[in-house]
Amino acid sequence: MKKQLGLFDLTMICVSFVIGMGIFRAPVNVAKATPDVLTYFLCWLAGGIVAFCGALTYAEIGSRTPATGGYYKVFSYAYHPSIAFAINCIILVSNAASLAMVALVGSEYLSGVLFPASDKIKTIELSFAIIAIIIFYGVNMLGLKLSSRTQNILMIIKIGMVLLLIVSILFAPAAHVIIPENTTTTALTDYIKAFGIGLVAVSFTYGGYQQTINFGEEVKDPSRTVPRSIFWGIFIIVSLYLLVNYAYVRVIGFEQLKDSKNIAAIMASKVLGTKAENILSVLLFLGVLGYINGSLLSNPRVMYAMSNDKVLPALFSKTNKNGVLTSSLTIFSLIAVLVVFWAEEFDKILSFSIFLDCFGMALSAGSIFYFRKKTRHLDGTGIYSMKLYPVLPVIFIAAYAFLAVSIAVDYRKNDYAALTGVIVLAVFVAIYFLFYRKNKKTSL
Repeated sequence: MKKQLGLFDLTMICVSFVIGMGIFRAPVNVAKATPDVLTYFLCWLAGGIVAFCGALTYAEIGSRTPATGGYYKVFSYAYHPSIAFAINCIILVSNAASLAMVALVGSEYLSGVLFPASDKIKTIELSFAIIAIIIFYGVNMLGLKLSSRTQNILMIIKIGMVLLLIVSILFAPAAHVIIPENTTTTALTDYIKAFGIGLVAVSFTYGGYQQTINFGEEVKDPSRTVPRSIFWGIFIIVSLYLLVNYAYVRVIGFEQLKDSKNIAAIMASKVLGTKAENILSVLLFLGVLGYINGSLLSNPRVMYAMSNDKVLPALFSKTNKNGVLTSSLTIFSLIAVLVVFWAEEFDKILSFSIFLDCFGMALSAGSIFYFRKKTRHLDGTGIYSMKLYPVLPVIFIAAYAFLAVSIAVDYRKNDYAALTGVIVLAVFVAIYFLFYRKNKKTSL
């Protein structure tokens, strides 16, 4: 693998993994879950703090283990290979599903602009979503340099779009404050439950930055570039999210936000008029393309790492003359296209995806304790070492344990997402022992 990515490239990739369609949809879920504005913002602030803890934890992990497919490697190094196999299979399928869902949401915006009165709107939306995946499959087939430069352009568009929403704070009139009719006192346990459910949607919006360590071998001076890119990436994300959510509450109103659709388009119409809704819908679709491209950049590298460990067939590690992981990229793209046909609503898939992510995030962050011990000889050689260790990784792991419990407790509303997630995890572990039981644990 050639070292092609600098600080700016990797920072933009980090931001692209996180800022997808979540910030234009998840605030509605958070508002529905929380009883008041204070709890609403506490969810977003807590999510940002957890993200910082995670970013610094992954920065050190990436600095101590710079490898392509690094997010898989931390499992194969620190845990039994069955855990690495099961968790990463879950993550790959979940990421493909997320890519498909984001593509569908973006296509809804675009088709609403181009074909607002069509009676075949669902077919058009499916077509736009699939075409977007196919186009960026082709872009990634041409090599990392082109796909990285494309990512930079799309991320600049996406950040500019977010800044446009923030501008509404200055130019749009404040929304009329609606006082809810139910004025009964909320118990402390209800606040904790609401906070946990709200944090589920928040964590979906903040997630993704950990995949930056998948590019370890392709980064210039990885021991310095990886931690810096993750830190600056998450700093940009947290700052933008807090400002955007303040704009949502001020312009749309907290109570109105709970029942709003296409909140980004509503914000644009408040600032620039009704025609701006169409313009922003097109920009949102371009933002979706950035997420698609970033996902197609990262996930095949996990399959590459699993192939090198002989957990997946050698086919997944083959590259073409441009250094592209052709088989891994093709199969991951195909999974995403297939998911487009049966992906459910955002709300239904959210809890299931986050519950699965809780396993991956907690276990991957927990590997820092293993790496601290095994790579102690690298201390003082220029690698990144976080301050406040082990407090930061403990906070991060505890937060995701709290999320998993919150989803499990609210099992009826979540369509038994926790139980389904445990079953899926158990199935992948069983597959490993049935077909790969002769493999030995990978050594560092």
